[in-house]
Amino acid sequence: MSEENKNLARRWFEEVWNRGDESAIAQMYHPDAQSVGLPDPESLIKGPQEFATVCRNFRSVFPDIHVTLHDIISEGDQVAIRWDATMTHLGDGLGFPASSKKVTMPGSSFLRLRNGQIIEGRNQMDFTRLKLHLQNKSEA
Repeated sequence: MSEENKNLARRWFEEVWNRGDESAIAQMYHPDAQSVGLPDPESLIKGPQEFATVCRNFRSVFPDIHVTLHDIISEGDQVAIRWDATMTHLGDGLGFPASSKKVTMPGSSFLRLRNGQIIEGRNQMDFTRLKLHLQNKSEA
């Protein structure tokens, strides 16, 4: 089961975030699932449709997002992942116009799975640092 859960986590990041395949959300995100921490620490996402909307909005700001997984640890029904997202700010969002700056944002996700689907997600990433980097006009 542990390896199956790790494979689901790998597939989630590859298909949903790296490829932008919204149909994968409906397959892997349970109808009653909830996630916190995306797009900001206070956010709560409920269900696949809401998650797809948040994902679509994030990818409109960072259409070339690529998430690299560094560590995946699974125990029971839970999976912990440490990752980096590399992306370019090409869309108007985050409260200011596109900057065309390439950024890397480290983060982690903690997933709880049920019957081959994500039922709960907790995400942590440094949005404050990301926004400061994108707003700094002296950086290229």
